Amino acid sequence: MSDALLTTRLGLPNRRSGKVRDLYDVRLADGTEALLIVATDRISAFDVVMANGLPGKGIVLTAISKFWFDLFADEVPNHLISTDPADVPGLDAGERQLLAGRMMLCRRTDVLPIECIARGYLTGSGWKDYQQTGAVCGIPLPNGLVNGDRLAEPLFTPSTKAASGHDENISFAAGAEIVGRAHMTWLRDTTLALYARARDYAQARGIILADTKFEFGLLPGATTPILIDEIFTPDSSRFWPADQWRPGGEQPSFDKQFVRNYLETLVAAGEWDKTPPGPRLPDTVVQQTMARYLEACRRLTGAEPALP
Repeated sequence: MSDALLTTRLGLPNRRSGKVRDLYDVRLADGTEALLIVATDRISAFDVVMANGLPGKGIVLTAISKFWFDLFADEVPNHLISTDPADVPGLDAGERQLLAGRMMLCRRTDVLPIECIARGYLTGSGWKDYQQTGAVCGIPLPNGLVNGDRLAEPLFTPSTKAASGHDENISFAAGAEIVGRAHMTWLRDTTLALYARARDYAQARGIILADTKFEFGLLPGATTPILIDEIFTPDSSRFWPADQWRPGGEQPSFDKQFVRNYLETLVAAGEWDKTPPGPRLPDTVVQQTMARYLEACRRLTGAEPALP
């Protein structure tokens, strides 16, 4: 397997970077303004990018996102135009080869600044919140629940989209003040509907979709949002093997929880404090995490992308 692709420097305007993706502006042949999203092999945890990446991770994420975008296209429109580098003007042959399997050419939107989170199981930060308050993001839950329990009804727990650092959990009412009550209601209902459908789809393939998050945006002149960014990937969701689900502790996973668990050992040993720069992940953590990403891709999409 080749080295991890940690950054790109394409001959396109307005490059900017998120934790995992590099973005560029693109003008299509018909004059349409588009967005090129490149999934690198960077990996983040606790909102910090690690010093090294997972070779091929961006290709796996793109394959999974495209699968879900196609599956839900009739239910909720999305921003995806193409995943073919040949459709991106202004690239040379080497750049097209670099982007193979790891790019999405997308429609530009005005991003709604709400992270839309659906939680079907009590885990992660939700479990920590429940231990302290008996609630998750201010939503009261019954007494006596344990780590990994399935919730009676999935929760919608929005947060603000932070430009840097940690996102902040907010109430539905606070979100309505930001984007308007009509949009907030649509975001909640759509998030929970998508989660329910994907949860059932994944369950039939031996995977528990514990929680997930979405982003939405508005096309120019539109009033109904569309799906953007990524959906139901191991970076944006918690996937557990259904046959190993045992409430009462941490669950085996097909996502980057394996990385989080390793990092927590560094925190406990006083070797890292969850602030940048992120540490370098050992080869064993890289390999075992990638194996989990690939297994999730195989089970969900029925295929495994070719990695360089």
